[in-house]
Amino acid sequence: MGLLAGKQVLITGVLTESSIAFHAAKVAQQQGARVVLTGYGRLSLVRRIANRLPDPPPVIELDVTDQAMLDDLAPRLREHVDRLDGVLHSIAYAPPSCLGEDFLDTPWQDVATAVEVSAYSLKSLATACRPLMGRGGSIVGVDFDARVTWPGYNWMGVAKAALESTTRYLARELGPDGIRVNLVAAGPLRTVAARSIGGPDDLEEAWKSRAPLGWDTTDPEPVGRTICTLLSDWLPSTTGALLHADGGLHSTGR
Repeated sequence: MGLLAGKQVLITGVLTESSIAFHAAKVAQQQGARVVLTGYGRLSLVRRIANRLPDPPPVIELDVTDQAMLDDLAPRLREHVDRLDGVLHSIAYAPPSCLGEDFLDTPWQDVATAVEVSAYSLKSLATACRPLMGRGGSIVGVDFDARVTWPGYNWMGVAKAALESTTRYLARELGPDGIRVNLVAAGPLRTVAARSIGGPDDLEEAWKSRAPLGWDTTDPEPVGRTICTLLSDWLPSTTGALLHADGGLHSTGR
């Protein structure tokens, strides 16, 4: 019996095999879950990557900024599952102006896009999935610790701080329904998203040298395992929390 035996899980954010979401989906299947993926824009690519999972899952289209798609999500999911036990939010985007070194010159329209897609969408996804979720359900988001600043992260860091706050408020709102909401803060990984941030090499080297457990920027599986632990029944009293999967660097001094 796996950690997620009998569970039905929705996973967003699979784009390549290096995606955190891909490894979360892989571990979830290995632990007995039935998985459904969402994709946006490049569905043919997502389906091709989905075929590399142990049990190729169905892929449905979802733009988390499109209210019509969100309203129709539960009926479309019911074509594949009769309920949801877990949801992974692994969605983030910021226009190029939000990243790099021009924090003071970024226009509000771009900041608003970053906050809507990277933070508000957690609420949007939770609301859309709520009709399929019962007591014991778990919603997990992917974070990059926003308690401090990071070189080049700029307004995406602000959006991630909003994601952390959104998680706490969702935990309060959905707790009476028995639904947990938590975040996993990952260390830097060589994903598509990471390549859009300026100066990643210095960050990677600092992480490798200072994380107490060490850190492999090419291996997202430990983060996937942490996500699946939160999706399971093994942390039934944990909600509104930020769980680090970063080799322990968050615990060290600057």
